[in-house]
Amino acid sequence: MRIDKSVRVALVVAIAFFMQFLDTTAVNTAIPAMARAFGTDVIHLSTGITSYLIALAIFIPVSGWIADRFGTRNVFCAAIVFFILSSTLCGTSQSLLQFVIYRVMQGMAGAMMSPVGRLAVLKTSSKENLPVAMNYITIPALVAPIVGPLVGGYLTTFLTWRWIFYLNVPISIACVLLAWRYIPSEKRGEGSRKPFDAPGFVLSGLALAGFMYGVELFSKEGLSYYVPLGLIGGSLIILFANVFYSKRIDNPLIDYSVMKYKSYRITIYAGSVSRMVIGVFPYLVPLMFQVGFGLSPFEAGLLFLSTMVGNLSMKSATVWVIRSFRFRNVLIVNGCLVALFTFLTALLLPTTPVWIIVLTLFLSGLVRSMQFSSLTTLAFADIPEHDMTSANTLYSTIQQMSIGMGIAIGAVALRFSNVLNGGVPGQYTIPDFRLAFFFVTAIGFLHLFGYLGLSPDAGNAVRIKKDHSADDASGAAGRGTAPGR
Repeated sequence: MRIDKSVRVALVVAIAFFMQFLDTTAVNTAIPAMARAFGTDVIHLSTGITSYLIALAIFIPVSGWIADRFGTRNVFCAAIVFFILSSTLCGTSQSLLQFVIYRVMQGMAGAMMSPVGRLAVLKTSSKENLPVAMNYITIPALVAPIVGPLVGGYLTTFLTWRWIFYLNVPISIACVLLAWRYIPSEKRGEGSRKPFDAPGFVLSGLALAGFMYGVELFSKEGLSYYVPLGLIGGSLIILFANVFYSKRIDNPLIDYSVMKYKSYRITIYAGSVSRMVIGVFPYLVPLMFQVGFGLSPFEAGLLFLSTMVGNLSMKSATVWVIRSFRFRNVLIVNGCLVALFTFLTALLLPTTPVWIIVLTLFLSGLVRSMQFSSLTTLAFADIPEHDMTSANTLYSTIQQMSIGMGIAIGAVALRFSNVLNGGVPGQYTIPDFRLAFFFVTAIGFLHLFGYLGLSPDAGNAVRIKKDHSADDASGAAGRGTAPGR
């Protein structure tokens, strides 16, 4: 069976994405062991986690310019090589300072790898094949947050936390060889001559670094909300200044003019809220199982695996659903189901039969996967080729922000619920988790009004499959020959 070129590229990129997401989520379970190795506490060690996220946020906006300048394949492969190097260095770290420096390097590599990898898929996929290709590259974002804690916990318990980083090396080597083999090289076009927007880089870097750090502070116990709110507020002011500035120059680093495409604009606004609601799940559910139900991290991880099974099971039907029903209908109906299963998760108790918990998480995984894939596909469905790099850069930037906001919403909802229930700060109970899930459910239902603005034919360019046999026949008739001759 011959595999389409765009599918081969998507599979290679999916491997790189999975490695990156797995690394990010696996490290979280090793924090106590790493703190002991460096002779510090878990609070200070979180600097190493935060530094990675901040580096990722700062350098994502520059990925599109670098890809245009040096070529998508070259930059993607170089990013993987740099990721191998930085991962190895992280594994050999002997102090917290070394670890933070190497994590910043890893964040820089990741900032090139994810957006440029998606750009490679967009450039090699026809509109017709885009749903299939996007379906593959959304798998890591849904599966890795579930598998990562299990892998990290296993390696930390039975080997050493350093193997979390060493594990990246063989995967990365295989990935870079496959990428060089299957991602086509490209000639330098107009984008290779664009000047670098240094002021835009500084403004976006300050805004995104401040925003991500502010979001990270929301999860810290005992810290006043004024600090993260002030950081996020100041960062948004800088971000608006960057938007104002970008509209007044010819070649901005982040080109906000792509927001003129309605379907893309809606996937940025309403879609970001959807991604936040989806992103809350891997944060709140395992925490509820451990703190509220009294399960071990391993037991909580095993239960949560049923969500991953749901994610993967939906992949075989995703393209059919997208092509059979309009994007508008899929996002609204499926969005209601995402909110519904968030609500049902809130009703789970330690006494709930295991099969009901597993079924609830499995069905939740199905609808989360459908929503995530539909949004990613629709975002680029109506974007013309000449605006694809700009659309991808902005989308990657917003996606990184919304993932961070999802965790922040979960943390804030949990702390707020704890206060309303009159609980002891930091000591969460099942009623706290239940109220937090209700809050997320409300957001999940309310933001669906944003999808009502989609036109019925939004994304039809990727939904409707062309009849190539008819095209071939008409072409052959025009040449005066029979089809197939």
